[in-house]
Amino acid sequence: MPRYFLELAYKGTNYSGFQSQLNANTIQSEIEKAFSIFQRAEISMTGSSRTDAGVHARQNFFHFDYDGIISHDFLYKINAILPSDIVVKNIFLVSSEAHSRFDAIAREYNYYLYRQKDPFLKETAYYFPYKLDMGKMEEAANIIKEYADFTSFSKRNTQVKTFKCQIMESRWLLEDNKLIYNVKANRFLRGMVRALTATMLKVGTGKIPLDQFRKIIEAKDCTKASFAVPAHGLFLMKVEYNKELIT
Repeated sequence: MPRYFLELAYKGTNYSGFQSQLNANTIQSEIEKAFSIFQRAEISMTGSSRTDAGVHARQNFFHFDYDGIISHDFLYKINAILPSDIVVKNIFLVSSEAHSRFDAIAREYNYYLYRQKDPFLKETAYYFPYKLDMGKMEEAANIIKEYADFTSFSKRNTQVKTFKCQIMESRWLLEDNKLIYNVKANRFLRGMVRALTATMLKVGTGKIPLDQFRKIIEAKDCTKASFAVPAHGLFLMKVEYNKELIT
């Protein structure tokens, strides 16, 4: 049966996360419902990267199997059905073995903060008007790249087999009056980006020194890290695949 990858973006404010849940409105449930209305067929989609309630995505993917006809106006029609805060950006015919989650080679996230009150950012960035030592925060971001085990930055209720992640990028950026933590890795643990951000903010405000930040990583204990930043500042920016998978 033919397999397709579906590329999408969404604002997660009004949703209980990415993956389907019983009696909850999710990105997956909206996509599957729109597909069934347009194609008049029920399908089950598999997501590349789960995002929690309130988290946004500039790029995410599903894959699904379907032996019907995908018309030339599929994107236009399905976007007309979908709510305004979800958009399907592209559809790709892929090999029958391709997997949107397991074939991803990297994922990139941004966590956005703003320092001066701005009503237009309140749903897509975290208001944090406190004094920060950016030099120490950048040092902390670089320290992260020295490690592979991020048990301390994973929520407890997870069923992963390993807490190891290969960090490719970890840095703080300034862009249009927003402070951004940018991180790229082969995989992420549940709650990991928010925990890294929140714990580095404690470094930046002087609540913990850099040597303690190292100790938190090395402790492999999630009670040592902070998870105290809200979901709405987090964006999944990109999911990467080998070029030959999606053309």
